[in-house]
Amino acid sequence: MIVLTGGTGKLGSQVVDQLLRRLPAEEIGVSVRDPGRAAGLAGRGVRVRRGDFADPDSLAEAFEGATQVLVVSTDQTGEATLAGHAAAIDAARDAGVKRVLYTSHQGAAADSLFAPMPDHAATERRLAVSGPAFTALRNGFYASTVPLLLGRARETGELVAPADGPVSWTAHADLAEAAAIILAGEGRFDGPTPPLTAPVALDLDDVARLLSDLGGRPVRRVVVDDEEWAAGLGVPAAQAELLLGMFRAARRGEFATTGPDLEDLLGRPATPLRSLLE
Repeated sequence: MIVLTGGTGKLGSQVVDQLLRRLPAEEIGVSVRDPGRAAGLAGRGVRVRRGDFADPDSLAEAFEGATQVLVVSTDQTGEATLAGHAAAIDAARDAGVKRVLYTSHQGAAADSLFAPMPDHAATERRLAVSGPAFTALRNGFYASTVPLLLGRARETGELVAPADGPVSWTAHADLAEAAAIILAGEGRFDGPTPPLTAPVALDLDDVARLLSDLGGRPVRRVVVDDEEWAAGLGVPAAQAELLLGMFRAARRGEFATTGPDLEDLLGRPATPLRSLLE
């Protein structure tokens, strides 16, 4: 049995959908904090059990009988996140799984300027010493982030943001399908995968050109000072600093690497950012 955490989330739910195209439903399970939200999956024959990273006993029950567990990383950072990932990895080991998979990131590095990346690197290190075989899915940067960076560019004709760098914007749907393919073909990758990315890395100048083409009116890229941009966000300082870290890391080229491995897995071209912005 394959069990994944976060089965009702944006990525996890799509992984389940892809697995159901490849495997019988009785071979798939999800570990979710609120089983009520997974009633639809239960209706499709997927095993649904409560599992909370903060409650190791619940994880033991959720992972019971699994041969593979996919730990979907949380969208938080810091010690609580690392503790939750570690709890899931340890629970999978204690349940006797053969392989633990984890949704990491192509930019995972202890010295990254973007806070989630050292967390991914630390989780990969934990996986490496946990006991079972492991696979760290080095996913490209989720393309769903791009609309959050646009501000009012479509209305004003100006894409205002700090200086950035090329990023391998990659669709959730493509990464979910790749994860399902890897899970269904157990043992295809050991340790960290090659970067699973779209074939081209784009910066916000490129994005502005895409918006211009799609909207039929010019969109100009406007570079502003980091602090000026952060001050205008209207969010807590810690959140603004987190976002600035993404730009600083992009300027350093941390997300610029691309490769053919995602498209090789899918057997088709990756979804271009253009189609996601249409």
